[in-house]
Amino acid sequence: MHPAYSVIFLTTATGAGYGLLALLGLLRALDRLPHDPAFGLLALGLSLALITAGLLISTAHLGRPERSWRAFGQWRSSWLSREGVLAVATYIPALLFALGWLVLQRHDGAWVQVGWLAAVMALATVYATAMIYRSLAAIPRWHHPLVAPGYLILALATGAVWLNAVLTPFTDSHELVKAICFAALAGGWLVKISYWRAIDNAQGESSAASAIGLGEVPGFDQVRPLDPPHVQDNYLLKEMGYTVARKHADKLRRLTHLLAFLAPLVLIIIQTASSGIVGLAAAALAAVCVSFGVIIERWLFFAEAQHKVMLYYGADRV
Repeated sequence: MHPAYSVIFLTTATGAGYGLLALLGLLRALDRLPHDPAFGLLALGLSLALITAGLLISTAHLGRPERSWRAFGQWRSSWLSREGVLAVATYIPALLFALGWLVLQRHDGAWVQVGWLAAVMALATVYATAMIYRSLAAIPRWHHPLVAPGYLILALATGAVWLNAVLTPFTDSHELVKAICFAALAGGWLVKISYWRAIDNAQGESSAASAIGLGEVPGFDQVRPLDPPHVQDNYLLKEMGYTVARKHADKLRRLTHLLAFLAPLVLIIIQTASSGIVGLAAAALAAVCVSFGVIIERWLFFAEAQHKVMLYYGADRV
């Protein structure tokens, strides 16, 4: 599949923003974050800025952005519609959460529940985003059980590392956040390795023979078209037939391992063992590394996907 940069930005920026919002709501409800309004303004501001920027940039992927409102009515059957509804609805508990923290400076009663609700809504929105791809049976590499867990754990990992960076100037003792960073990064790394191993070893359930109903007929397992469908490139070949060379994919995967997982883990260890400007720089660099790493991972997620329509264009198996 041709990687759309607006969708890559959407899924990475909103993933980090929703992951950060979920952790803020959870940890604030548990009273494990500083009550400093300056910290709340910085952390919540970053979270909502990432979410809003991702949602706005995503409209560049639409042919007619002014008609995007019509998608909201299809929430009963469309994960894309559910994502839109949840994304808008999440602003309500998120803004109430900000009101209670920054303006009223309340941390009791219903305001604790607002934090929990903001966290749940944020994770639900990330899940809906993942299910847009998970539900597409025509693209086997997306129609995989590890896609949704991968989106969720990477959202929490990027959100946790950014929370660690934002929290560092305000307090030196935030071992719980660092522990969440380690757990989320390790979990995301394991899920990503498992996903890549699974798609690399998959044989492909569909072939040209099965596409025309001859998959079970002896002697017809190697079906070939007599003539090519087209004599020049078209939209389907450009969008659905995009391929990335194996050697380039391998390099990008190694870069993902380095930037998204290994470097942030090492930098957070350095941060833990140091203090002052060194610790602050290590925390900030870890956040930058994980962000670039997830962008590369998301580009590969799209570029390595194969649509079954390519069987019409001569693919042996998808």
